[in-house]
Amino acid sequence: MTASTDTTPLTDTTALITIDVQQGFDDPAWGPRNNPEMEANLDALLAAWREAGRPVFHVKHHSTESDSPLRPDQPGSALRDGLVADGEPVITKNVNSAFIGTDLAARLREAGITTLVLAGLTTDHCVSTTARMAENLGFTVFVVADATATHERTGYDGTTYEADESHALALAHLNGEFATVLDTEALLAVRSE
Repeated sequence: MTASTDTTPLTDTTALITIDVQQGFDDPAWGPRNNPEMEANLDALLAAWREAGRPVFHVKHHSTESDSPLRPDQPGSALRDGLVADGEPVITKNVNSAFIGTDLAARLREAGITTLVLAGLTTDHCVSTTARMAENLGFTVFVVADATATHERTGYDGTTYEADESHALALAHLNGEFATVLDTEALLAVRSE
């Protein structure tokens, strides 16, 4: 899935932010998930960022809900094995936005970072909320369509929405308004400065 391309170049200070790539999202209680290639695409992004020496940040969710596998006292709270390399900061949040109750915006501004690339889980919750807030805070935002994923959802009226449908609609709502949505290949082809 490729959408319109922002002309903003990637620079040495373009930050890759992984969102909630946690073991607890493998719990079957979440329901069917789309995009089984998410992890491979995320690994390709991480490899490219590390090779270029660009900044990488990881965000993890510590849920306050009593039955969540993402609670800090649960094994599902842990990030995926091998996700974080030495020196890459891990920022913990308790809500959908990576900017609420954290020092992420301050860290980014202190480092002179104005462009963000977002990947992770879930497209329609924490990725979307973080993208919207990032744009509202003045950052240029890219969301990587095939390095994000979500689960099946149930609407207020009981309608079931397949994971692919929820994913596609979340990306459509972001694209051109809060972010530029690209797939991994297209993002890595964006010109650099």
